[in-house]
Amino acid sequence: MSDEEQQASQPPQDEGVKSEDANAPINVKVVSSVGEEVFFKIKRSTKLSKLQGAYANRVGKDVGSIRFLYDGARINDEDTPSSLDMEDNDTIDVMVEQVGGALSHASP
Repeated sequence: MSDEEQQASQPPQDEGVKSEDANAPINVKVVSSVGEEVFFKIKRSTKLSKLQGAYANRVGKDVGSIRFLYDGARINDEDTPSSLDMEDNDTIDVMVEQVGGALSHASP
């Protein structure tokens, strides 16, 4: 009977695997509008703002001049791969922020 009590007090092995998965790093591909790809390996709990800063440094742009999208939705500074239910090898799209937008039409 003491063997049964001991087994009952130990968590099932599946739970241990899931908790390791929660912190396991994943590979994320960041793709620009012209098709350039940059790969990052980050923990699921890492804020994506850190990835955004690293990407901006790598491509030589100001982080405020580019936008990051996952599944068509803009990524917020507080988002993490875990909060967005990202999986290994998912893709983040990068768009250059449009500034202005006023067009001047010259009349003939």
